[in-house]
Amino acid sequence: MRIHRVLTAAAATAAVAALGFAAVPAQAAEYSSALKIKGIQYDAPGRDSNKCSGGNTKDEYLTIKNYSKTAKVNLKGYVVKDAAGNKFTFKNSHTLEPGDYIKLRGGKGTDSDAGNVVYRQNCNFMWNNDKDTIYFYKPSGARADVHSYTKTANDRDGNGYINYHG
Repeated sequence: MRIHRVLTAAAATAAVAALGFAAVPAQAAEYSSALKIKGIQYDAPGRDSNKCSGGNTKDEYLTIKNYSKTAKVNLKGYVVKDAAGNKFTFKNSHTLEPGDYIKLRGGKGTDSDAGNVVYRQNCNFMWNNDKDTIYFYKPSGARADVHSYTKTANDRDGNGYINYHG
C-alpha cells in the first residue's frame, strides 16, 4: 500500500512537471508580489517631534519598490499596517514602473510621482523606535510582504534604517 502511494505521488509530480507547472509552497505563493518593502527609516533622525510644523515625522518613511522587470503596478488600494493596527491606504493612483520605488512618509505634504513620495497626511509617528512589524497588503487583501524588526537585532549601525530587499 505504501509503495502504491509513493508511486502515485511520484506520477502526479511528474505530470505536473510535464505540464510546465512548478510546485509552489502555499506560503511562497502568499508573498508573490511585484511590490515589496525595500526598507524602512523607522527612527527619524534627531529628537522625535510629531508637531505638524517643525516636527520630523516626514523623516520617517517606508520605501516600497516594484521588483518586476516588466509589469507596471498601481499602488491604489494597497495597505500598510503596523503591529498596533495603525494603517495607511493608498487612495490615489501611483503607478510604479518596473524597478521604480516610492517613499511613504509621515507628516503632511504634496504627493509626487515625479518625486517618488506619498505623505500619510498624519503628523504622528507610525513606526516604533524599538521594534515593530510592517504588513503590506494588496488591494485584494492578500499579503504582499511582511517584516518584523528590533532595533538591537536589525539595525547594527544604529542609524534608524533597515534594508530588506536590495
